[in-house]
Amino acid sequence: MVVGTKARMDDAINAFYSEKVIHVIDHTTGDDGLSIGTSNTGVSKASERLLKIRTLEKELGIKKRTLTEDIAVEDVRERIEAGDVETVEKEILSVVDKRNGLTQLISELNAKKETLGLLSKLPLTLDFYSGYRSISVLVGTTTADPATLNLDAEIFAYFNGKIRQGVVAVFFRNDSRDKVSAALSEIGFTEIQVPSSDPLSPADEVVKIDAAVAQAIEDLDKAEVELLELKVKHRSFLKGTDEELAIQVEKGSVPLRLAVSKYSYIMDAWVPTSKVEEVKKHLEEKLGDDVHVEVMEERSRSMEDSEAQEPRFQKVPTKTTNGKVVSEFEYATNLVSRPKYQEIDPTVFIMIFLPIFFGIMVGDVGYAIPFIILGGYGLNKTQNKDWRSIALVLFLGGIWAALFGAFFYGEMLGMHFVGGHYEAGEWIWYHDNVAMSEITNGTAVTWDWLLGEHFPEWFCNMIGHVNPDGTHTGVGKLEDVAFLLKLSVYIGLCHLFVGHMCGLYNKKIQHGFKHAFIEKGGVVLSFFGIIFLCFGLTDFMFNKADITEGLAFYTLVIGIVLLVIGTVINAKAEGALQAILGLPEHIGQILSYTRLAAIGMSKAGMALAFNYIVFSMVMSTSVNAAGIVEFDPLAAPVMLILGIVMFCFLHLVIWTLAILSAGIHSLRLQFVELMMRFFDGGGEEFKPLKEARSKTFFKNKISNINEV
Repeated sequence: MVVGTKARMDDAINAFYSEKVIHVIDHTTGDDGLSIGTSNTGVSKASERLLKIRTLEKELGIKKRTLTEDIAVEDVRERIEAGDVETVEKEILSVVDKRNGLTQLISELNAKKETLGLLSKLPLTLDFYSGYRSISVLVGTTTADPATLNLDAEIFAYFNGKIRQGVVAVFFRNDSRDKVSAALSEIGFTEIQVPSSDPLSPADEVVKIDAAVAQAIEDLDKAEVELLELKVKHRSFLKGTDEELAIQVEKGSVPLRLAVSKYSYIMDAWVPTSKVEEVKKHLEEKLGDDVHVEVMEERSRSMEDSEAQEPRFQKVPTKTTNGKVVSEFEYATNLVSRPKYQEIDPTVFIMIFLPIFFGIMVGDVGYAIPFIILGGYGLNKTQNKDWRSIALVLFLGGIWAALFGAFFYGEMLGMHFVGGHYEAGEWIWYHDNVAMSEITNGTAVTWDWLLGEHFPEWFCNMIGHVNPDGTHTGVGKLEDVAFLLKLSVYIGLCHLFVGHMCGLYNKKIQHGFKHAFIEKGGVVLSFFGIIFLCFGLTDFMFNKADITEGLAFYTLVIGIVLLVIGTVINAKAEGALQAILGLPEHIGQILSYTRLAAIGMSKAGMALAFNYIVFSMVMSTSVNAAGIVEFDPLAAPVMLILGIVMFCFLHLVIWTLAILSAGIHSLRLQFVELMMRFFDGGGEEFKPLKEARSKTFFKNKISNINEV
């Protein structure tokens, strides 16, 4: 709590801003005898000038990311006081008004030209359409042939039946207006105004208008050049003034958040515990006897402590302490909600698991390289938080996809790098279509076969999967399905374990260990019980293990015991029925991670099919005496070029789908499976009073309060 004299409120506000760690708690009127303060003098004028500046920026096309030279705060303030805002406004708006006037003139001339273009189809000069006392004239467009009209009038018309559009001029007695108007409405008549002019033909008048339009466009170009020169001349001042005035308006509005009496102000605020003594010392040094700072409490993360407070003190703002890289993933967390002060921030887990899951599902060097390039380009070019988050996921996910693609799957563009032996240059597809991707010894097409060169031994040895014959090849997404599904389940167990442990920890810091164990301990025990039970049953059903002894027996017993204990604890926390019905959810959560393998397999299946299509196009066939279809390299360059184009396009389709499928499902596993185990959200962002300056700077590196 900060209490000070109203006479030095402006100095105090500058002091608060200089600390950069004071989060104000808005005062609400009540029975305390205090009222809400009023904005400082000068805020109205600053707001008016800020509106002018932003209008000028919009007119000149100066945007938030427009590059400008930094400008000193002292220079900006001096120019504002000297009335430069109004002077620059007058200079710019004079040219803007000229430009807008010319734009409107060109629009009017073009509309007049369009009308004259219609009138030129009639055999009349412009002076025929006006100047009568007893005769009226209606001129306009129609959607049907006016020849069908039976009117006591003189009609001049042109109608194009192909596009069902025409123009008509009807001359009639004044007392026949209603009858003529009714008849014209039946053919879709729309009246047009005939320009007043000398007795020239419409075509001659069009020539005059074209000359006027050309002159107006020339003048407009000159005005645009003037505006561009004014933009270059004033952009630094405008951006700097925008920033300075925005800060002045924000500072001047701070009293609206404070409680005031006749002579004093009172501010309640949150400050990080580590900064309390430093803030207190600085405020007392800067404001002396005109301020009193008192530490009301150090808030723990206990929910009971918060709920016992006055409503406006219950919600503690959340100050995240993530590093530069981790903070980029806060965007994903905030898509759900901001973490509460009393819970773990899931951002660090999203940063770890999201790119890894993305890499597992893509798992291809050929697709990973564009991801890395695109993500790196985005991180280098954009400052928008949303786009930076997406770019970072693509960049890190691409790195993981390259690592898994090179050393786990050993794959690029749906084909393994190495695998088996072959007779160079000879393809054999079995005539019965049983193994159409196989060559002479039944091994799938690989890059070393396609290129006709063996990869170095050191590279082959880095690929993790070892065959029974000792050769190194990648894990086959379509061949090693059982292994990949098991691996996905194990990854899911680790991921869910992290979530359950975080949930247990959150409840411990919020309500204590006893409450945490009752609310979350049963869930954790049930989770492990399901794991042991499933392991035991799997060993019994698939490995034919004896269920009455050995590993299968012990895992079953441990699983049943943990399930019973967990269910009893859950029943105490949420009721017996809910505890029992919740047990199958654990299995569903675990099996949800099989999408890691499923997405990879679907991508690999598409790549395999597309590669077949392309290779069929670029290879010619012949059937030998044994009835086997032999493939030789195709000599026709047209088919080769077409095949390359198809190869690139089809793999681009897979690459695009990889962004959507791998990205969405990776994010889903974080939101649904991980965060739902422990994350409630609903926190308030820590927003300290501080000047956000990017276009202005202090010449002597001093703050406002030191200047005062």
